[in-house]
Amino acid sequence: MNGLNLQLAGKRALVTGGSRGVGAAAVRLLAQAGADVGISYHNRADEARAVVEEARGMGVRSWAEGGDLSDRRVVDALFERVDAEFGGLDIFVGNAGIWPVADIAVAEMEDERWHKTVAVNLDSIFFTTRAALQRLTDDGRVVLVSSTAGQRGEAFHSDYAATKGAIISMVKGLCVEVGRRGITVNAVAPGWIDTEMSQDALDGPDRAAIDAAIPLGRVATAEDVAGPIVLLCSPLARHITGEILNVNGGSVLVG
Repeated sequence: MNGLNLQLAGKRALVTGGSRGVGAAAVRLLAQAGADVGISYHNRADEARAVVEEARGMGVRSWAEGGDLSDRRVVDALFERVDAEFGGLDIFVGNAGIWPVADIAVAEMEDERWHKTVAVNLDSIFFTTRAALQRLTDDGRVVLVSSTAGQRGEAFHSDYAATKGAIISMVKGLCVEVGRRGITVNAVAPGWIDTEMSQDALDGPDRAAIDAAIPLGRVATAEDVAGPIVLLCSPLARHITGEILNVNGGSVLVG
């Protein structure tokens, strides 16, 4: 019996923030499904190269381009690389972002933290999504990574929650703009994920409470989130657009 075919062979994908965590896991799954994958990374060149080599080992084309995506010049260089390597795109996964670890109330939040979070989490999504849409084929796929915090807020991390909520609103409007081209635009909204970005919090004294607040009883792995991303990139999800797919083990259902 043949296994399930996600029909991504030969598709050209770009994943931002692809050197680690959810991004790297998505790159691996896209490559396993036969897609060629370019990745962006901020400053982890060695890790990015390792992900690229892993993807190439699956028989697909892969490459990496570094830099801060909140800088328009970096984004321009990234998409020049897309043009040179792929000549266009079929799939765009906007994953790059940060979660500032320190708990800071809005009343005490400095301008610097606010502006950095907005630049890295939102400006970069705007710049890269705009450039991707200029190259995306009809019937293409856009998947942006939001967060449970973007739906219900996150006290002492209002900067993060605000940017992730803005991504959700962007998805809702953008899917209408490009729908006639057959392009779908969706988001995944993870809860806690066992990745480096959240490691300080997960290694802290609140870990038991975090696990207890998740009906499935555990924090997600990067692969748990990457799977739904790749599903939304496939023809299996061709009539899903403007949706926010929660990947949080049911945590939003607990008090």
